Amino acid sequence: MAEIAVADGSWTFNGEMLRIVPGSGKDVHELRRTLGGVTAPLDAIASVTFEPARKGGHLRLRLRKGADALSDVVAGTLAAPADPYRLAVPKVRAGAAEYFADEIRDTLLVYQTPGGPCDDYLLSPPDVPISATAGDGTAFFDGERVRLEWTGFAASEKEKAGPQEFPLTDVTGVEWKPQSGMGYGTLRFRVKGLGPTQQPQKDVRCVSWGIQRFGGSTALVAAAVLARLPREVPELPPAPPPVADDVHDAVLRRLTELGQLHRTGVLTDEEFATAKQAMIRRLQ
Repeated sequence: MAEIAVADGSWTFNGEMLRIVPGSGKDVHELRRTLGGVTAPLDAIASVTFEPARKGGHLRLRLRKGADALSDVVAGTLAAPADPYRLAVPKVRAGAAEYFADEIRDTLLVYQTPGGPCDDYLLSPPDVPISATAGDGTAFFDGERVRLEWTGFAASEKEKAGPQEFPLTDVTGVEWKPQSGMGYGTLRFRVKGLGPTQQPQKDVRCVSWGIQRFGGSTALVAAAVLARLPREVPELPPAPPPVADDVHDAVLRRLTELGQLHRTGVLTDEEFATAKQAMIRRLQ
């Protein structure tokens, strides 16, 4: 088992699942605190990389398209500090972070996990009921209905229309965008029978904000709705079978790397023995 724990949170990988738990400090973003722990099965993982920086770096998890509603709805626009799939690593733990990323990389290679889109979500969506407030409104979702209520920052068009409520069966899509430059951040719902969308400030299907970069935890409301909408994913050809030589070479290379990490003190005796036995089992 590989594990790294720092102030920003902890990641644990047992060869089958990656468990992510956010830190408890005040600097941890509201979205990450609200989402809480996340478990990603190996089949959902596209890659894990360590990206070094002057003061350390960060681990980054990338999931397969269609594996996670949150990743799909934010479409790569959810950056630090709100991204739950990013772990800030101090310089003194950079070596451990590199080892952690390599462990998952080699496991993906050994088991030849597919890389294309998933036809079902493999990560659990945010729990319902769920709500989030940002800018001019609050979005509520109980698993069956979406409700939008306006704050004192709402435009007159929204105040005049009053609270809006849509059955999930009438929702055809959900869009989420962070605040950027002079543009508004938005959580917008596409609903049957309603015409073209208006400006975010006037659109009664849309909560908008102009100050909060990521709109609090609004992305989680978007993900909770998206995960419960019907989805269509094109059928893909079956993945090719694992190549025995590639698997054998990957395991031997990993054993060599583990020995180097152990000799330099990055891994303890216990961590080295556990990791070594796990890799040897993959040759059997």
